[in-house]
Amino acid sequence: EVKKHRLSDWYHKGTFYNAHNFCVHRYHCNKTNACGKILICGVKCASCPTCNQTCQDFVRERCNRLDKAPYVCNGCSKAINHCTIAHKYRYDAIYANRKYREKLESSRAGINMTKHELHEKDAIISPLIYQGQSPYQIITNHPELDMSVRTLYSYLDQGIFSARNIDLKRKVKFKPRNIHKTQIKNREIFDGRMYKDFLALELEHFAEMDTVHSSHESKRTILTFFLPREKLFLAFIMNRNTKGAVKLIFDKLERQLGAYDFQVLFHTVLTDRGSEFGDPDALETGINGHQRSNIYYCDPMRSGQKGGIEQAHTMLRMVLPKKTSFEHLTQWDLRTIVDHINSTPREILNGRTPYDVALERYGIDILKALQLRPISPDKVNLTPKLIRFNQ
Repeated sequence: EVKKHRLSDWYHKGTFYNAHNFCVHRYHCNKTNACGKILICGVKCASCPTCNQTCQDFVRERCNRLDKAPYVCNGCSKAINHCTIAHKYRYDAIYANRKYREKLESSRAGINMTKHELHEKDAIISPLIYQGQSPYQIITNHPELDMSVRTLYSYLDQGIFSARNIDLKRKVKFKPRNIHKTQIKNREIFDGRMYKDFLALELEHFAEMDTVHSSHESKRTILTFFLPREKLFLAFIMNRNTKGAVKLIFDKLERQLGAYDFQVLFHTVLTDRGSEFGDPDALETGINGHQRSNIYYCDPMRSGQKGGIEQAHTMLRMVLPKKTSFEHLTQWDLRTIVDHINSTPREILNGRTPYDVALERYGIDILKALQLRPISPDKVNLTPKLIRFNQ
């Protein structure tokens, strides 16, 4: 490993210790005119700069330290400017790590086939794409291609074949996906907090948590909670979509409800893997330092595992459609929207509203602490006009 990533260092100054001549015979060699170009030359070849290139008896001086472990000059007692070896090697950890990373990336770059194989597959795939056939149809009818449908789509996107992705029948109809959330990079926090760990609890009551994003004009987001058993929906405005902002909402709710009532509602919270939820220890630890909640995470790309809150978001989007800016949205406006959502009867609750069910189970004190109020049936409004009327 050291020999493979050592750094070549040609240290040649032409000094007494590091001369132009690197032959092992240079100290006792009496040869003259070895090049044969000069008829009368009384100068020893050992002191001539061209001796190493012209002398047939030239033998390069070598160092045993470079031919066996450690294969580098690191740790040698002789100073580098006093060493007579021309070609030196040293080991630099930063350089070795960079070369390793470059090799790691280059070995995985490009496509895994030769030019001949590429031409053979292109001769089959491209004409069929031009005929309007789908990648799945081509792979199914030609197993000799030995590639998956996903790989074929990737090659078409990269322009590997003569046919391009724009030649696909439905490609131009789809818009590029906008991925708003950044995923949690520290995988250690998922230990004991996976969705399978959540299912093993077999809980009857828990809370789901998520965020709703504003348009690109604003960095503000809405932190939402949903209680599946009561279908109760809660929402809080955040100025930034960060871990610290989520913790502030948790602390605020604990102060409003008290430690006991907070645990009654949010003892177990199921959420996704957004970066804003990347500090579960801070969310689980209460103001007094005691554990107030347990955070669990859904599997990647499985938003349906918390389908209740996703359905509640559709009702929220009735009032705040996508591409709506939250820059001037206040907590009062958001509380008004929540009240109208919670005052909408649900068939699964036998025609009762989430507010009525929560009132029966938790009492008026908790609902007052959450600043929730009922809306009469004929005044419930789930359109964008709701906020305009209040403004």
